[in-house]
Amino acid sequence: MRTTEEAEGFDGEASNTSMISGASSPYQPTTEPVLSRNVLGGIRCDMEYLKSYFGILKVVEVILAFISFICIETIMLCSPCGGVYFFEFVSCTAFVVTGVLLLIFCLNLHTKVPHVNWNLTDLVNTCASTVFFALSTLVLACINHNTQAEIAAVVFGALVTFVYGLNSYLAVRRWRRGNAGQGATTGTDYMRARTASRGEMEGRPELA
Repeated sequence: MRTTEEAEGFDGEASNTSMISGASSPYQPTTEPVLSRNVLGGIRCDMEYLKSYFGILKVVEVILAFISFICIETIMLCSPCGGVYFFEFVSCTAFVVTGVLLLIFCLNLHTKVPHVNWNLTDLVNTCASTVFFALSTLVLACINHNTQAEIAAVVFGALVTFVYGLNSYLAVRRWRRGNAGQGATTGTDYMRARTASRGEMEGRPELA
């Protein structure tokens, strides 16, 4: 029969052996946190953006561009057809690109890709759409056969050109304000750094 000391010694040796084997075992439990795989988490419809000027203008642009595309698609006969094809390409492209940007801003997807300057992207799209819609509408107005579909396309083309122009004006103002604010912040940080550097130099007269 073992004594108490022998039992305690046996338990100590067993615990030491288990600790050593556990430390030398290559199959150690990991404590690293498991990253969330919900990549699309946090996506929601931003009603505040839809109620803003840019949101309302985007919705109107998409609707007018789509109506313009439908009007030009109803033309069955044309000669020459260059103006019709040009207007068709511009209206379809503007509808798709502006619709994609509207979804990105409404669903806050632009926050998932912060390294892209979305304000500048929106500015480029609105300015390009304004110029190309104005040109295509002017060409279609000069080269047409006075059919109802062509007249409707010219009218809606003029309307969407005006809306894109207004959006471009507001986007340019927003972009300038953003650059001005960024420049002021950079200048303030630079002045603070220079002030701190001068204070350090004054505190160390041996470097003067």
